Amino acid sequence: MTAKSCPTTILVLVGSLRAASTNRRLAEAMTANAPPGVTMKPFEHIAELPLYNEDLDHAEVAGAVVQLRSLATHADALLVVTPEYNGTIPGGLKNVIDWLSRPYGRSPLKGKPAAVVGTSLGQYGGVWAHDDTRKALSIAGPRIIDTVHVSIPAKALEDKPFEVPPVLLADLRQVLGDLSAAAHPS
Repeated sequence: MTAKSCPTTILVLVGSLRAASTNRRLAEAMTANAPPGVTMKPFEHIAELPLYNEDLDHAEVAGAVVQLRSLATHADALLVVTPEYNGTIPGGLKNVIDWLSRPYGRSPLKGKPAAVVGTSLGQYGGVWAHDDTRKALSIAGPRIIDTVHVSIPAKALEDKPFEVPPVLLADLRQVLGDLSAAAHPS
């Protein structure tokens, strides 16, 4: 069985909490254009996670944490779609990474492939946040795949209705294909 024929589940984390954010819309476009056999599972409860505190991380952990860790455990790969806030990673997304980094040494994402893409209002499309996200993730447990870097200035996605330009869509499909292949190496 080749990597392309294996079903792949990708956990999707969107760094922006705003309902109509370009990053949420970008994640939705990627979901709609996922390759055959790839199932995208978004985690929609980032705002419900308590701030990470080791004193709270026990058997009676919050329900949103249980759901997040379950999705991560059952996922084959991780896709983070994030903006850049003040030159770095959004606080809510960093909190998700902190929750997923535990238990120490046994993260539910340990060894799984992960990729970071996104858009931001800055002219560079959020590359600083994407670099910081990759750094935090690599310490938390997943292995970062860097085959395609997609940082999109938000102005490129301001059309109504929201539509990803074909050249960018090809790059986004490549990211999903690379995640799938990395999740099921031959």
